[in-house]
Amino acid sequence: MNICLASLLTAAAFTLVFPPRTAQAAAVVETLDVAPVWSAHPVGFCLLTGGGKQFVAFYDAERRMTVAERSLKSRKWTLHVLPETLGWDSHNYVTMAADRDGYLHLSGNMHGHPLKYFRTAKPWDASTFERVEAMVGAREARCTYPSFLLGKHDEMVFTYRDGGSGNGDQIYNIYDTKTRAWKRLLDKPLTDGEGLMNAYFAGPVKGPDGWFHVAWVWRDTGDCATNHDLSYARSSDLVHWETAAAEPLKLPIRLDEKTIVDPVPAGGGMINSNVRLSFDGQKRPVISYHKFDDKGFTQVYNARLEGSAWRIYQVSDWDWRWEFSGGGTIASQIGVEGVSPQGRGTLYQGYSHAKKGAGAWLLDEATMKPLRQAKRRQSVPTRVMKKRSEFEGMRVQVRGGSGSSGEPGVSYLLRWETLSSNRDQPRKPPLPEPSMLQLLKIQD
Repeated sequence: MNICLASLLTAAAFTLVFPPRTAQAAAVVETLDVAPVWSAHPVGFCLLTGGGKQFVAFYDAERRMTVAERSLKSRKWTLHVLPETLGWDSHNYVTMAADRDGYLHLSGNMHGHPLKYFRTAKPWDASTFERVEAMVGAREARCTYPSFLLGKHDEMVFTYRDGGSGNGDQIYNIYDTKTRAWKRLLDKPLTDGEGLMNAYFAGPVKGPDGWFHVAWVWRDTGDCATNHDLSYARSSDLVHWETAAAEPLKLPIRLDEKTIVDPVPAGGGMINSNVRLSFDGQKRPVISYHKFDDKGFTQVYNARLEGSAWRIYQVSDWDWRWEFSGGGTIASQIGVEGVSPQGRGTLYQGYSHAKKGAGAWLLDEATMKPLRQAKRRQSVPTRVMKKRSEFEGMRVQVRGGSGSSGEPGVSYLLRWETLSSNRDQPRKPPLPEPSMLQLLKIQD
């Protein structure tokens, strides 16, 4: 079963997802133009490979939801336009998955809107996409952050937020390939803010221990400054949940000190779009985020589960404060990556900073302290990130794919250019011309 990387986004704002890091010797060996696409603001696209084909879900130059399809043996794309049109909201990414039988599933273009879901009538055939008016039929009127993922036994699971920022619940459905029908995986929402707040998630992520891990922050209103209380839970099956200390949790999970990792207050410098969940060399969960230090500066922290308790480590020592507030898609001034084992008791962690630039730390895994600045890993070949448009403010967007073409050492990614997000508000002319969405074949 193939799940598009875009479907793993459940943060408050559109976030670029890069493909797995490649060696510096990686090279672009083939480039295919897909179609001209809307470029006046960013929104997430999706690339999926399977059944001897590739599928790209995107918004075309006229902002129409479109799926491009090609055989891996062909350079020619066939475009299928779906009856959805993008507005100005960068939350409205499009995500796609293939079930065990090869039927394609697609959802997107919703931020507090009725569920928008399409499914193909034939396996691996995007020309047969049909709108499905309901999955389960209840709690589908105000949907946001659609996400496909795999369950304990690789079942297709679909999750989304029902409600709005500050007042929303996380819903989970599971798909039966025999009946081609959805039902609730959880008879109650995973979390409940009791009408006072809602959870913004990183995950669920299936860790190296085989468990599903999820981290989240609570947020009181549409104002991103009201994020608070970094929290965590885990599950062996996405149905039964427990705390880091292995205490069973009753659903829905509410604000509870048993699940709190760091009690960051509202206005404390933590933002939902910059929470990362990863694992160290001993398979321990590590949650990376930022908040204000005692001096009021923004710093990066890593919280690691050690035994049954969380220990929090400050990583950065910066002298600048990122002050953010308000609604809409936020342009990040600081970016945080999760940690990854580097070998010999060290961890790698990358970051970006509006004043300090992009960089990385080499951390001592035992103490979680920075040993030194590290060479930033190359995610994609350098020339891919070189801007081509002459329109002021344009940025290169890249997106990795899911699935496999069966070609050793080969990965694929999407490349296009857009302006930055505009707090989900319309821009006044002049607007940039559509940019060309390209599929790049990368050889390690």
